[in-house]
Amino acid sequence: MNENNDVFTMDDEPVATAVQNIRKSSKWLTVFLEEYRPLLDGERYLTDKEVSDLLKLSRRTLQEYRKERILPYILFGGKVLYPESGLREMLEANYRKPIV
Repeated sequence: MNENNDVFTMDDEPVATAVQNIRKSSKWLTVFLEEYRPLLDGERYLTDKEVSDLLKLSRRTLQEYRKERILPYILFGGKVLYPESGLREMLEANYRKPIV
């Protein structure tokens, strides 16, 4: 209620705007929490699936790249993890500028 003892409803613009903002924030927070990976000593490690999605490569291709030592990785308890900084360095080292 306001000072005139009027009841606010969902049809009132300030209430509708506030609810819409809360929904947007909730969606953002949900996505953030799903994708958040805490850093380990300043490094973030990615899974096969994450690297596959990021580089648009099949997981089989990633396996070949590991075998050929093209990509840096860590094998920990049977799980393969890729250091994000190592992937970035590999991509930068292989970057080719376009011919203009």
